[in-house]
Amino acid sequence: MTENDRQTQKRSEQLALSFSHDPATGRDDLLVSGPVSAAVAIVDSWPAWPSPVIVLAGPAGSGKTHLTSIWRQKSGAKDIHPVPGEHANLVAAEGPVLFEDADRRGFDDTELFHVINSVRENGSSLLMTSRTWPSAWGVTLPDLRSRLKAATIVEIGEPDEELLAQVIVKLFADRQLNIDDKIVAYIVARMERSLEAAQRVVDQIDRLALARGTRISRSIAAEVLETFSEEGGSDDGDD
Repeated sequence: MTENDRQTQKRSEQLALSFSHDPATGRDDLLVSGPVSAAVAIVDSWPAWPSPVIVLAGPAGSGKTHLTSIWRQKSGAKDIHPVPGEHANLVAAEGPVLFEDADRRGFDDTELFHVINSVRENGSSLLMTSRTWPSAWGVTLPDLRSRLKAATIVEIGEPDEELLAQVIVKLFADRQLNIDDKIVAYIVARMERSLEAAQRVVDQIDRLALARGTRISRSIAAEVLETFSEEGGSDDGDD
């Protein structure tokens, strides 16, 4: 292969790898195992919730974004941000509301207190997500602390190897690709332990194999995993 050929191949691979693949976020696309089973059950049970306020707490990449997408589709929930000027309590009076990444986006104590009161008074629902439990949010308003203590907290654990393997097999199957179990095990043992990372790794492996016109192999997987490792595993992204 000449130097020009090598450069052409490299450009084609870079082009193929530059496209993103939107993750499937429907209920049928959700694989259930121990770490997420409680959270799946609470989403599936809506509107028969044990309390009007639910908090899904789990690390980055644990599947919170997928679960909230399912709940939003099911409940028709509106996204809110409880800060002055957003009138989140008025939105909450009209129906179910969703507040994602409470620990990272921040909120106004009084505004969130009014949102919870509105939800309770109107028989609606509030779903919040966070990487930490509400006790770590730095809430200073006593009335809000009391309201949050009454919320139902559902913890999501990091995906185990069995779940990651199932996810990887399904992601390849969605692309009409069958992958050898040994390659799946190789990937799982070396990748970041998150569902979003599984999506990105599968996407990159598929695109690199397509760009080179070859079957998915261990060497292709190793090359992609090495790239992620050199980039620091990629950032946390959505979770």
